[in-house]
Amino acid sequence: MKNQKTLKVFILEDDRWYGTMLEHFLTLNPDYTVKRFEVTKDFFNALHEAPDVITLDYSLADTDGEQVLKKIKTVSPETKVIIISGQEDVGTAVKLLKAGAFDYIIKDEETNDRLWNALQHLDEIKELKKEVENLRGELKKQYDYSKTIIGQSDAIKKTFALIDKAAQTNITVSITGATGTGKEMVAKAIHYHSARSSQPFVAINVAAIPKDLLESELFGHEKGAFTGAVGKRIGKFEEAHKGTLFLDEIGEMDLHLQSKLLRVLQEREVTRIGGNAVVPIDVRIIVATHRNLQELVKSGQFRQDLYYRILGLPIELPPLKDRGNDILIIAKQFIKSFCEDNRLHIKTISPEAQKKLCSYHFPGNVRELKSLIELASVVSDGEVIEAKDIMIEEENSFNSLLSKEITLKEYECQIIQYFLDKYDSDVLLVAKKLDMGKSTIYKMLKDGDVHVK
Repeated sequence: MKNQKTLKVFILEDDRWYGTMLEHFLTLNPDYTVKRFEVTKDFFNALHEAPDVITLDYSLADTDGEQVLKKIKTVSPETKVIIISGQEDVGTAVKLLKAGAFDYIIKDEETNDRLWNALQHLDEIKELKKEVENLRGELKKQYDYSKTIIGQSDAIKKTFALIDKAAQTNITVSITGATGTGKEMVAKAIHYHSARSSQPFVAINVAAIPKDLLESELFGHEKGAFTGAVGKRIGKFEEAHKGTLFLDEIGEMDLHLQSKLLRVLQEREVTRIGGNAVVPIDVRIIVATHRNLQELVKSGQFRQDLYYRILGLPIELPPLKDRGNDILIIAKQFIKSFCEDNRLHIKTISPEAQKKLCSYHFPGNVRELKSLIELASVVSDGEVIEAKDIMIEEENSFNSLLSKEITLKEYECQIIQYFLDKYDSDVLLVAKKLDMGKSTIYKMLKDGDVHVK
Protein backbone atom coordinates (compact mmCIF):
# COMPACT_ATOMS: atom_id res chain seq x y z
CA MET A 1 0.00 0.00 0.00
CA LYS A 2 1.30 3.45 -0.89
CA ASN A 3 1.76 6.13 1.74
CA GLN A 4 0.25 8.92 -0.31
CA LYS A 5 -2.81 9.23 -2.48
CA THR A 6 -1.86 8.73 -6.08
CA LEU A 7 -5.03 8.84 -8.17
CA LYS A 8 -7.47 11.75 -8.27
CA VAL A 9 -10.92 10.61 -9.46
CA PHE A 10 -13.94 12.75 -10.45
CA ILE A 11 -17.39 11.18 -10.76
CA LEU A 12 -19.98 12.91 -12.96
CA GLU A 13 -23.26 11.11 -12.34
CA ASP A 14 -26.69 12.80 -12.12
CA ASP A 15 -28.26 9.76 -10.41
CA ARG A 16 -27.51 10.61 -6.77
CA TRP A 17 -27.93 7.06 -5.49
CA TYR A 18 -25.72 5.53 -8.17
CA GLY A 19 -23.11 8.27 -7.84
CA THR A 20 -23.00 7.85 -4.07
CA MET A 21 -22.55 4.12 -4.51
CA LEU A 22 -19.61 4.67 -6.88
CA GLU A 23 -18.06 7.22 -4.54
CA HIS A 24 -18.31 4.88 -1.54
CA PHE A 25 -16.89 1.99 -3.56
CA LEU A 26 -13.88 3.96 -4.84
CA THR A 27 -13.01 5.52 -1.47
CA LEU A 28 -12.47 2.00 -0.13
CA ASN A 29 -9.05 2.38 -1.75
CA PRO A 30 -7.09 4.84 0.46
CA ASP A 31 -4.85 5.68 -2.52
CA TYR A 32 -7.75 7.38 -4.33
CA THR A 33 -9.14 10.86 -3.73
CA VAL A 34 -12.70 11.02 -5.03
CA LYS A 35 -15.04 13.93 -5.82
CA ARG A 36 -18.63 13.44 -6.97
CA PHE A 37 -20.66 15.85 -9.14
CA GLU A 38 -24.32 15.75 -10.13
CA VAL A 39 -24.40 19.01 -12.14
CA THR A 40 -22.26 19.45 -15.26
CA LYS A 41 -21.60 23.14 -14.55
CA ASP A 42 -20.17 22.38 -11.11
CA PHE A 43 -18.05 19.65 -12.65
CA PHE A 44 -16.48 21.96 -15.25
CA ASN A 45 -15.86 24.64 -12.61
CA ALA A 46 -13.66 22.13 -10.78
CA LEU A 47 -11.91 20.68 -13.86
CA HIS A 48 -8.93 23.01 -13.35
CA GLU A 49 -7.90 20.66 -10.52
CA ALA A 50 -6.75 18.27 -13.29
CA PRO A 51 -8.08 14.90 -12.11
CA ASP A 52 -6.26 11.80 -13.29
CA VAL A 53 -9.48 10.05 -14.28
CA ILE A 54 -13.17 10.87 -14.70
CA THR A 55 -16.06 8.43 -14.63
CA LEU A 56 -18.69 9.94 -16.91
CA ASP A 57 -22.36 9.02 -17.06
CA TYR A 58 -23.21 8.91 -20.75
CA SER A 59 -26.93 9.68 -20.26
CA LEU A 60 -26.81 12.95 -18.33
CA ALA A 61 -30.09 14.85 -17.89
CA ASP A 62 -28.67 18.35 -18.41
CA THR A 63 -26.31 17.72 -21.34
CA ASP A 64 -25.06 15.19 -23.88
CA GLY A 65 -22.35 12.82 -22.60
CA GLU A 66 -20.49 12.85 -25.90
CA GLN A 67 -20.22 16.67 -25.82
CA VAL A 68 -18.96 16.52 -22.23
CA LEU A 69 -16.29 14.04 -23.32
CA LYS A 70 -15.13 16.32 -26.14
CA LYS A 71 -14.91 19.32 -23.82
CA ILE A 72 -12.95 17.31 -21.22
CA LYS A 73 -10.41 16.24 -23.87
CA THR A 74 -10.05 19.88 -24.95
CA VAL A 75 -9.68 21.37 -21.46
CA SER A 76 -7.71 18.52 -19.85
CA PRO A 77 -6.34 16.23 -22.60
CA GLU A 78 -4.19 14.16 -20.21
CA THR A 79 -7.19 13.16 -18.08
CA LYS A 80 -8.52 9.66 -18.76
CA VAL A 81 -12.29 9.33 -19.18
CA ILE A 82 -14.20 6.13 -18.39
CA ILE A 83 -17.73 6.12 -19.78
CA ILE A 84 -20.33 4.41 -17.56
CA SER A 85 -23.52 3.85 -19.51
CA GLY A 86 -26.76 1.91 -19.40
CA GLN A 87 -26.59 1.50 -23.20
CA GLU A 88 -25.15 -1.70 -24.61
CA ASP A 89 -24.97 -0.35 -28.15
CA VAL A 90 -21.62 -1.38 -29.68
CA GLY A 91 -21.70 1.47 -32.20
CA THR A 92 -21.99 4.05 -29.41
CA ALA A 93 -19.12 2.47 -27.51
CA VAL A 94 -16.86 2.45 -30.57
CA LYS A 95 -17.73 6.08 -31.37
CA LEU A 96 -16.87 7.22 -27.82
CA LEU A 97 -13.63 5.25 -27.74
CA LYS A 98 -12.60 6.89 -31.02
CA ALA A 99 -13.47 10.27 -29.50
CA GLY A 100 -10.91 9.69 -26.77
CA ALA A 101 -12.60 7.68 -24.01
CA PHE A 102 -10.23 5.35 -22.16
CA ASP A 103 -12.88 2.70 -21.50
CA TYR A 104 -16.61 2.04 -21.87
CA ILE A 105 -18.34 0.18 -19.03
CA ILE A 106 -21.95 -1.01 -18.98
CA LYS A 107 -24.04 -0.43 -15.84
CA ASP A 108 -24.71 -3.93 -14.53
CA GLU A 109 -23.75 -6.20 -11.63
CA GLU A 110 -20.12 -6.32 -12.86
CA THR A 111 -19.65 -2.53 -13.15
CA ASN A 112 -17.71 -2.19 -9.89
CA ASP A 113 -15.25 -4.94 -10.75
CA ARG A 114 -14.65 -3.58 -14.25
CA LEU A 115 -14.21 -0.06 -12.93
CA TRP A 116 -11.81 -1.27 -10.24
CA ASN A 117 -9.68 -3.09 -12.82
CA ALA A 118 -9.68 -0.05 -15.13
CA LEU A 119 -8.53 2.26 -12.31
CA GLN A 120 -5.79 -0.14 -11.24
CA HIS A 121 -4.59 -0.21 -14.83
CA LEU A 122 -4.61 3.59 -14.93
CA ASP A 123 -2.70 3.74 -11.66
CA GLU A 124 -0.02 1.48 -13.14
CA ILE A 125 0.14 3.66 -16.26
CA LYS A 126 0.57 6.77 -14.10
CA GLU A 127 3.44 5.18 -12.16
CA LEU A 128 5.09 4.08 -15.41
CA LYS A 129 4.82 7.64 -16.72
CA LYS A 130 6.53 8.91 -13.57
CA GLU A 131 9.33 6.41 -14.09
CA VAL A 132 9.69 7.45 -17.73
CA GLU A 133 9.85 11.13 -16.75
CA ASN A 134 12.46 10.36 -14.11
CA LEU A 135 14.51 8.42 -16.64
CA ARG A 136 14.24 11.28 -19.11
CA GLY A 137 15.44 13.65 -16.42
CA GLU A 138 18.40 11.39 -15.69
CA LEU A 139 19.13 11.12 -19.40
CA LYS A 140 19.12 14.90 -19.70
CA LYS A 141 21.57 15.13 -16.79
CA GLN A 142 23.72 12.45 -18.44
CA TYR A 143 24.06 14.65 -21.51
CA ASP A 144 24.54 17.90 -19.61
CA TYR A 145 27.37 19.06 -21.84
CA SER A 146 28.76 21.40 -19.18
CA LYS A 147 29.63 18.22 -17.23
CA THR A 148 30.19 15.60 -19.93
CA ILE A 149 32.07 17.78 -22.42
CA ILE A 150 34.80 18.84 -20.04
CA GLY A 151 37.10 21.81 -20.46
CA GLN A 152 37.72 25.49 -19.88
CA SER A 153 39.59 26.45 -23.04
CA ASP A 154 38.29 29.23 -25.29
CA ALA A 155 37.88 26.68 -28.08
CA ILE A 156 35.49 24.48 -26.09
CA LYS A 157 33.60 27.49 -24.68
CA LYS A 158 32.76 28.47 -28.26
CA THR A 159 31.41 24.95 -28.77
CA PHE A 160 29.20 25.29 -25.67
CA ALA A 161 27.76 28.54 -27.04
CA LEU A 162 26.87 26.89 -30.35
CA ILE A 163 25.27 23.89 -28.60
CA ASP A 164 23.08 26.34 -26.68
CA LYS A 165 21.95 28.02 -29.89
CA ALA A 166 21.30 24.69 -31.62
CA ALA A 167 19.21 23.37 -28.72
CA GLN A 168 16.87 26.36 -28.84
CA THR A 169 15.68 25.68 -32.41
CA ASN A 170 15.04 22.84 -34.85
CA ILE A 171 17.76 23.96 -37.26
CA THR A 172 19.78 21.22 -38.95
CA VAL A 173 23.24 20.93 -37.39
CA SER A 174 26.44 19.81 -39.09
CA ILE A 175 29.22 18.75 -36.74
CA THR A 176 32.78 18.49 -38.03
CA GLY A 177 35.92 17.44 -36.26
CA ALA A 178 38.63 14.82 -36.20
CA THR A 179 37.94 11.26 -35.05
CA GLY A 180 37.52 11.04 -31.30
CA THR A 181 36.57 14.67 -30.66
CA GLY A 182 33.08 13.74 -29.39
CA LYS A 183 30.74 14.45 -32.29
CA GLU A 184 28.01 12.04 -31.16
CA MET A 185 28.19 13.36 -27.61
CA VAL A 186 27.55 16.88 -28.93
CA ALA A 187 24.63 15.60 -31.03
CA LYS A 188 23.07 13.97 -27.95
CA ALA A 189 23.63 17.09 -25.88
CA ILE A 190 21.73 19.14 -28.49
CA HIS A 191 18.86 16.64 -28.64
CA TYR A 192 18.43 16.17 -24.88
CA HIS A 193 18.38 19.93 -24.28
CA SER A 194 15.93 20.65 -27.10
CA ALA A 195 12.14 20.63 -27.25
CA ARG A 196 12.42 17.11 -28.74
CA SER A 197 14.18 15.65 -25.69
CA SER A 198 11.24 13.39 -24.78
CA GLN A 199 11.24 11.86 -28.28
CA PRO A 200 13.69 9.32 -29.80
CA PHE A 201 17.34 10.02 -30.52
CA VAL A 202 18.31 7.64 -33.33
CA ALA A 203 21.93 7.38 -34.50
CA ILE A 204 23.34 5.62 -37.53
CA ASN A 205 26.96 5.46 -38.67
CA VAL A 206 26.88 5.71 -42.46
CA ALA A 207 30.43 4.37 -42.81
CA ALA A 208 29.68 1.24 -40.75
CA ILE A 209 26.90 -0.11 -42.99
CA PRO A 210 27.45 -1.58 -46.49
CA LYS A 211 26.04 0.78 -49.11
CA ASP A 212 23.63 -1.86 -50.46
CA LEU A 213 22.04 -2.16 -46.98
CA LEU A 214 22.13 1.49 -45.99
CA GLU A 215 19.03 2.47 -47.97
CA SER A 216 16.95 -0.12 -46.14
CA GLU A 217 18.40 1.00 -42.79
CA LEU A 218 17.44 4.60 -43.46
CA PHE A 219 14.09 4.27 -45.23
CA GLY A 220 12.88 0.76 -44.35
CA HIS A 221 11.46 -1.91 -46.63
CA GLU A 222 8.33 -3.95 -47.21
CA LYS A 223 8.13 -7.73 -47.01
CA GLY A 224 9.52 -9.31 -50.17
CA ALA A 225 11.12 -6.09 -51.41
CA PHE A 226 14.35 -7.98 -52.06
CA THR A 227 15.96 -11.33 -51.29
CA GLY A 228 16.11 -11.70 -47.54
CA ALA A 229 13.32 -9.21 -46.82
CA VAL A 230 11.21 -11.71 -44.87
CA GLY A 231 9.14 -9.01 -43.18
CA LYS A 232 8.40 -5.30 -43.11
CA ARG A 233 11.11 -3.14 -41.56
CA ILE A 234 10.77 0.40 -40.22
CA GLY A 235 13.70 2.62 -41.23
CA LYS A 236 15.68 5.01 -39.04
CA PHE A 237 13.72 8.03 -40.32
CA GLU A 238 10.45 6.52 -39.10
CA GLU A 239 12.06 5.43 -35.82
CA ALA A 240 13.15 9.02 -35.22
CA HIS A 241 9.71 10.54 -35.95
CA LYS A 242 9.17 13.61 -33.71
CA GLY A 243 12.75 13.22 -32.48
CA THR A 244 16.30 13.54 -33.83
CA LEU A 245 18.16 11.49 -36.44
CA PHE A 246 21.95 11.63 -36.18
CA LEU A 247 23.75 10.70 -39.40
CA ASP A 248 27.38 10.11 -38.46
CA GLU A 249 30.10 10.10 -41.13
CA ILE A 250 27.70 11.54 -43.73
CA GLY A 251 30.67 12.14 -46.04
CA GLU A 252 30.93 8.39 -46.68
CA MET A 253 27.46 8.14 -48.26
CA ASP A 254 27.19 6.83 -51.82
CA LEU A 255 26.18 9.44 -54.43
CA HIS A 256 23.12 7.43 -55.50
CA LEU A 257 21.83 7.37 -51.94
CA GLN A 258 22.66 11.04 -51.47
CA SER A 259 20.02 11.93 -54.06
CA LYS A 260 17.39 9.87 -52.22
CA LEU A 261 18.36 11.44 -48.91
CA LEU A 262 18.02 14.91 -50.45
CA ARG A 263 14.50 14.15 -51.60
CA VAL A 264 13.48 12.88 -48.15
CA LEU A 265 14.86 16.00 -46.51
CA GLN A 266 13.04 18.24 -48.99
CA GLU A 267 9.69 16.45 -48.98
CA ARG A 268 9.73 15.37 -45.32
CA GLU A 269 8.37 11.96 -46.25
CA VAL A 270 9.73 8.48 -46.95
CA THR A 271 8.65 5.54 -49.07
CA ARG A 272 9.88 2.15 -47.93
CA ILE A 273 11.74 -0.01 -50.45
CA GLY A 274 9.23 -2.14 -52.31
CA GLY A 275 6.28 -0.07 -51.11
CA ASN A 276 4.03 2.66 -52.46
CA ALA A 277 2.73 4.22 -49.25
CA VAL A 278 4.16 7.65 -48.47
CA VAL A 279 5.01 8.07 -44.77
CA PRO A 280 5.21 11.67 -43.46
CA ILE A 281 8.11 12.30 -41.07
CA ASP A 282 8.91 15.03 -38.57
CA VAL A 283 12.60 14.62 -37.83
CA ARG A 284 15.36 16.95 -36.73
CA ILE A 285 18.58 16.17 -38.60
CA ILE A 286 22.09 16.34 -37.14
CA VAL A 287 24.99 15.18 -39.33
CA ALA A 288 28.65 14.68 -38.56
CA THR A 289 31.83 14.00 -40.49
CA HIS A 290 35.58 14.05 -40.01
CA ARG A 291 36.04 14.89 -43.70
CA ASN A 292 35.98 18.24 -45.47
CA LEU A 293 32.63 18.23 -47.26
CA GLN A 294 33.51 21.30 -49.33
CA GLU A 295 36.49 19.42 -50.78
CA LEU A 296 34.27 16.41 -51.45
CA VAL A 297 31.82 18.69 -53.31
CA LYS A 298 34.65 20.09 -55.44
CA SER A 299 35.86 16.59 -56.29
CA GLY A 300 32.34 15.44 -57.22
CA GLN A 301 32.06 12.95 -54.35
CA PHE A 302 29.31 14.84 -52.53
CA ARG A 303 26.25 16.58 -53.96
CA GLN A 304 26.39 20.34 -53.66
CA ASP A 305 22.61 20.66 -53.17
CA LEU A 306 22.70 18.13 -50.34
CA TYR A 307 25.67 19.92 -48.80
CA TYR A 308 23.71 23.18 -48.56
CA ARG A 309 20.65 21.29 -47.29
CA ILE A 310 22.51 19.73 -44.35
CA LEU A 311 24.94 22.56 -43.55
CA GLY A 312 22.52 24.33 -41.21
CA LEU A 313 24.36 25.46 -38.09
CA PRO A 314 27.98 24.29 -38.41
CA ILE A 315 29.81 23.26 -35.23
CA GLU A 316 33.51 22.49 -35.60
CA LEU A 317 34.97 20.55 -32.67
CA PRO A 318 38.55 21.51 -31.85
CA PRO A 319 41.23 18.78 -31.75
CA LEU A 320 42.51 17.98 -28.28
CA LYS A 321 45.99 19.31 -29.08
CA ASP A 322 44.49 22.80 -29.49
CA ARG A 323 42.71 22.76 -26.14
CA GLY A 324 45.71 23.44 -23.89
CA ASN A 325 45.15 22.62 -20.22
CA ASP A 326 41.88 20.85 -21.04
CA ILE A 327 44.03 17.75 -21.60
CA LEU A 328 44.83 17.54 -17.88
CA ILE A 329 41.31 18.48 -16.79
CA ILE A 330 39.84 15.71 -18.93
CA ALA A 331 42.52 13.22 -17.89
CA LYS A 332 41.77 13.76 -14.19
CA GLN A 333 38.07 13.24 -14.82
CA PHE A 334 38.79 10.01 -16.71
CA ILE A 335 40.95 8.79 -13.82
CA LYS A 336 38.19 9.56 -11.32
CA SER A 337 35.51 7.78 -13.37
CA PHE A 338 37.66 4.73 -14.13
CA CYS A 339 38.88 4.30 -10.56
CA GLU A 340 35.37 4.67 -9.14
CA ASP A 341 33.94 2.17 -11.64
CA ASN A 342 36.68 -0.34 -10.82
CA ARG A 343 36.83 0.28 -7.05
CA LEU A 344 40.36 1.64 -7.12
CA HIS A 345 41.84 4.47 -5.09
CA ILE A 346 41.68 7.73 -7.02
CA LYS A 347 45.10 8.26 -8.56
CA THR A 348 46.98 11.46 -9.29
CA ILE A 349 49.23 12.36 -12.22
CA SER A 350 52.88 13.15 -11.59
CA PRO A 351 54.34 16.39 -13.02
CA GLU A 352 56.42 14.37 -15.49
CA ALA A 353 53.36 12.44 -16.65
CA GLN A 354 51.47 15.69 -17.06
CA LYS A 355 54.24 17.09 -19.24
CA LYS A 356 54.22 13.94 -21.32
CA LEU A 357 50.49 14.22 -21.90
CA CYS A 358 50.63 17.92 -22.75
CA SER A 359 53.49 17.43 -25.24
CA TYR A 360 51.61 14.77 -27.20
CA HIS A 361 49.49 15.72 -30.23
CA PHE A 362 46.70 13.10 -29.70
CA PRO A 363 45.72 12.01 -33.21
CA GLY A 364 42.86 10.05 -31.60
CA ASN A 365 41.78 13.07 -29.52
CA VAL A 366 39.59 12.58 -26.44
CA ARG A 367 38.91 8.93 -27.26
CA GLU A 368 42.65 8.22 -27.34
CA LEU A 369 43.22 10.14 -24.11
CA LYS A 370 40.58 8.02 -22.39
CA SER A 371 42.28 4.80 -23.50
CA LEU A 372 45.72 6.03 -22.41
CA ILE A 373 44.44 7.10 -18.99
CA GLU A 374 42.53 3.90 -18.31
CA LEU A 375 45.58 1.82 -19.23
CA ALA A 376 47.82 4.02 -17.08
CA SER A 377 45.43 3.63 -14.15
CA VAL A 378 45.80 -0.15 -14.42
CA VAL A 379 49.57 -0.45 -14.94
CA SER A 380 50.68 2.19 -12.42
CA ASP A 381 52.11 0.58 -9.28
CA GLY A 382 51.08 3.12 -6.67
CA GLU A 383 48.54 5.89 -6.33
CA VAL A 384 50.48 8.17 -8.69
CA ILE A 385 50.53 7.75 -12.46
CA GLU A 386 54.11 8.25 -13.62
CA ALA A 387 55.37 9.21 -17.08
CA LYS A 388 56.37 5.59 -17.78
CA ASP A 389 52.72 4.56 -17.27
CA ILE A 390 51.58 6.77 -20.16
CA MET A 391 51.99 4.35 -23.05
CA ILE A 392 52.63 6.77 -25.90
CA GLU A 393 54.61 5.38 -28.81
CA GLU A 394 57.90 7.17 -29.35
CA GLU A 395 57.19 7.66 -33.05
CA ASN A 396 53.96 9.47 -32.21
CA SER A 397 55.77 11.57 -29.60
CA PHE A 398 58.29 12.62 -32.23
CA ASN A 399 55.48 13.52 -34.63
CA SER A 400 53.92 15.53 -31.83
CA LEU A 401 57.19 17.36 -31.29
CA LEU A 402 57.42 18.29 -34.96
CA SER A 403 53.78 19.41 -35.12
CA LYS A 404 54.42 22.28 -32.71
CA GLU A 405 55.33 25.74 -33.98
CA ILE A 406 58.26 26.47 -31.65
CA THR A 407 61.76 27.83 -32.07
CA LEU A 408 64.81 25.73 -32.98
CA LYS A 409 66.22 26.41 -29.48
CA GLU A 410 63.01 25.06 -27.93
CA TYR A 411 63.20 21.97 -30.14
CA GLU A 412 66.79 21.46 -29.03
CA CYS A 413 65.86 21.72 -25.35
CA GLN A 414 63.02 19.21 -25.71
CA ILE A 415 65.22 16.72 -27.57
CA ILE A 416 68.00 16.94 -24.97
CA GLN A 417 65.46 16.67 -22.14
CA TYR A 418 63.98 13.57 -23.75
CA PHE A 419 67.38 11.84 -23.82
CA LEU A 420 68.26 12.97 -20.27
CA ASP A 421 65.03 11.34 -19.06
CA LYS A 422 65.64 8.24 -21.16
CA TYR A 423 69.23 7.70 -19.91
CA ASP A 424 68.67 8.61 -16.24
CA SER A 425 70.34 12.03 -16.45
CA ASP A 426 73.67 10.59 -17.65
CA VAL A 427 75.05 13.74 -19.30
CA LEU A 428 78.11 12.04 -20.77
CA LEU A 429 76.01 9.31 -22.39
CA VAL A 430 73.50 11.83 -23.74
CA ALA A 431 76.33 13.95 -25.20
CA LYS A 432 77.71 10.85 -26.90
CA LYS A 433 74.29 9.78 -28.24
CA LEU A 434 73.60 13.25 -29.66
CA ASP A 435 77.18 13.82 -30.82
CA MET A 436 77.44 17.12 -28.98
CA GLY A 437 79.69 18.67 -26.33
CA LYS A 438 78.91 17.82 -22.71
CA SER A 439 79.66 21.45 -21.75
CA THR A 440 76.68 22.55 -23.86
CA ILE A 441 74.38 20.28 -21.86
CA TYR A 442 75.88 21.41 -18.54
CA LYS A 443 75.29 25.04 -19.52
CA MET A 444 71.66 24.28 -20.42
CA LEU A 445 71.27 22.61 -17.03
CA LYS A 446 72.74 25.65 -15.30
CA ASP A 447 70.45 28.01 -17.23
CA GLY A 448 67.41 25.88 -16.40
CA ASP A 449 66.64 25.02 -20.02
CA VAL A 450 66.73 21.32 -19.10
CA HIS A 451 66.80 19.49 -15.80
CA VAL A 452 67.78 16.18 -14.23
CA LYS A 453 65.64 13.97 -12.01
